[in-house]
Amino acid sequence: MVAVSTRTDPRSFVQVALGIHVFIADRTVMRDGITLAAMGLFRKKPLRTANAPEGEIHGGHVLGRHLSVRDLTFFGIAAIIGAGSFSSMGQACFSGGPGVIVLFLMCGVACGFTALCYAEFAARVPASGSAYTYAYVSFGELFAWIIGWALLMEYSIGNIYVAFSWSGYFTNLLEGLGLHLPEWLTINYRSASKAFAEGTTGEGLNAWNTAPTLGGLRIIFDLPAVMINALITWLVYTGVKESRNASNAMVIVKLAIIALVVIVGVFHVDINNWSPFMPNGFGGVMAGVSAVFFAYIGFDAVSTLAEESKDPQRDLPRGMIWSLVICTIVYIVLALVLTGMVNWSRLGVSDPLAEVFQLRGVKWMLFVVSIAAVVAMTSVMLVFQLGQPRIWMSMSRDGLLPKRFARIHPKYRTPGFSTIVTGLVVGIPIFFTDETFILDFTSIGTLFAFVLVCGGVLLLPPRPREKGRFHLPYVNSRWVAPFLFVVVASLLVLAVPSYFPGLLVIQGHAAQNIPQLVFWPLAGVLVAMAHLRQWSLIPLLGLLSCCYLLTGMAVSNWAWFAVWLLIGLCCYFAYGYRHSKLAPSRP
Repeated sequence: MVAVSTRTDPRSFVQVALGIHVFIADRTVMRDGITLAAMGLFRKKPLRTANAPEGEIHGGHVLGRHLSVRDLTFFGIAAIIGAGSFSSMGQACFSGGPGVIVLFLMCGVACGFTALCYAEFAARVPASGSAYTYAYVSFGELFAWIIGWALLMEYSIGNIYVAFSWSGYFTNLLEGLGLHLPEWLTINYRSASKAFAEGTTGEGLNAWNTAPTLGGLRIIFDLPAVMINALITWLVYTGVKESRNASNAMVIVKLAIIALVVIVGVFHVDINNWSPFMPNGFGGVMAGVSAVFFAYIGFDAVSTLAEESKDPQRDLPRGMIWSLVICTIVYIVLALVLTGMVNWSRLGVSDPLAEVFQLRGVKWMLFVVSIAAVVAMTSVMLVFQLGQPRIWMSMSRDGLLPKRFARIHPKYRTPGFSTIVTGLVVGIPIFFTDETFILDFTSIGTLFAFVLVCGGVLLLPPRPREKGRFHLPYVNSRWVAPFLFVVVASLLVLAVPSYFPGLLVIQGHAAQNIPQLVFWPLAGVLVAMAHLRQWSLIPLLGLLSCCYLLTGMAVSNWAWFAVWLLIGLCCYFAYGYRHSKLAPSRP
């Protein structure tokens, strides 16, 4: 510990104040031979180790390099187009109507800025670990741990939602083939219990009434969801080349089927269904932020594959950006087709693509949509379950997790133990949770990670241009950022005069205004700092747009997220802080 004198000598207070300032700024002030930075929670990984011969900032054995820019783009598409387009899009359209395309554009722009920030980090730090690694070299260890913990929600817990959605479409596909699974094997226990308690007729109540019992406990679980998780875990465990081949094949199939869905759907569009454009106002559009943003979750998973890329400093940025552009176009077209085929009020279902063709009487498309959904969601689970083990592997290499998480399988060259643990983290909750809670929980964690990635780029020192590497274009935000801030605020005042006064009105749901009340002062501070420090405009816009999307999350979601972070911090101080390779006691 740092020895601090308790005498009343004024100089001692000055020394303490300076020490605190230096601690926060991560300077290297020596006292008793120990640096405050080394003892602090904000100790950073040095950027220079990224250029080590192995190219791995965390140390340890390098994974096999097999992925080209095409493979990385396909992995991005595989991760993005899945549950968002075949499941959560229905809820988003139900909330915002045809105007939901505005939210898709907002999320696409926010993710675009974020993708450029990821690309800048990927070019500087060609290491596995994604946002966890990037936070480690920019903000320090504590924030790196928080990001690693948040990404657990995005990749592992998010796959629970995907598994449930996959099960629904797979069950429909079996029904189309004349095969039937009993209801107690196609629904989760929580949903069935809730249906029984509320007396809701349908699959949940049927499952509760027909389920066998064991020791007084009803046996109810989603068998297809459990089985697909086990299959994906095995595929990821056996190697990245096998996963790549499977992913590329599934991407081609699902893009072809989505193209067919759009072509057939266009002939059943009624433009009258696009009026009113925003039936529930802009508030209704923003109410779908969790569902829409969940549709974009996945492009950042490409960055976890840095250690398996042939040329990560060139190919990772291209793979992320190309996949994001392609998927944004697909989402906007799909949303327009869905809201054009039927009235927005009929889209609040878990299988919107199947629902619209059912309502329009195009029965043969139901089978096609089910095949597309099963293929699409399988590819999503594959990429997510590729990403999470590599983050745990990186954290283990840094000493923040036990060494077993970093073990590489001698034959398959994959993080075997971490892959199995990821499978268990996804598989076990399938038995006792439901998809509604998982959707909001995952989106807020991902946005939080995006905020830190964009903010981290603002803290990076400039670097010389190198041929063949991605370079984030620098646009001085000194005057542009204040100008944009004033323009946006003025447009809100003119277009929605009640917007700002409404934030200050104390109503029964006043707590819902808290995120907005926090955002605008924060945005003002960031714009002022951008003016003073001449920050780069692109990461600044990414930071502001992601912060704004966070305001769409309900206060209850923030409360659950805070509990999740508290559990993570307990784990960090119980193990990671003491075992970190940057800890003072470590050689």
